[in-house]
Amino acid sequence: MTIKPTGTRATRGGHDSVVFTRDFRAPIESVWAAITESDRLERWIGTWTGDPATGSVLFHMNAEGDNVSSETFTINACEPPHRIVVTSTPEHDDNIWHFELDLVERGGTTTLTFSQSVPNAELAAGVGPGWDYYLDRLVAAESGVDVATVVWDDYYPAQSVHYRTLFG
Repeated sequence: MTIKPTGTRATRGGHDSVVFTRDFRAPIESVWAAITESDRLERWIGTWTGDPATGSVLFHMNAEGDNVSSETFTINACEPPHRIVVTSTPEHDDNIWHFELDLVERGGTTTLTFSQSVPNAELAAGVGPGWDYYLDRLVAAESGVDVATVVWDDYYPAQSVHYRTLFG
């Protein structure tokens, strides 16, 4: 099954970025916990270690096999439960990745707007499907659905043309 891509292109924080939204029938505090607490993150993407009060944490993705290195994420802004902005520089990568996560609650629904900077079309071809996949895993985890029902092969490479075209 191929899943329709949801990302759009926009300038966020001064960076050309891919932007996604997801809605949750949950209080903002619950969604905030799902995107910031290590044990909640573990259900859909990975874990972090360290002390956020120092301004950075070490993040490890858990859904990409055993050969994934941990990355240091610098916390640039944190305004619980509404906004977190982080950057990372992956090992063996010259790019600095900028991430913005914003939450708004209205009428019992919390909307997450997530963005990642994308410097070119070729990287967008992988980053876009990756975030559609992970954010759908987040929705599944928060809805009580087994995240294993969200299958990577439904996203990549099927969505790559959409994201390459957005940034081409």
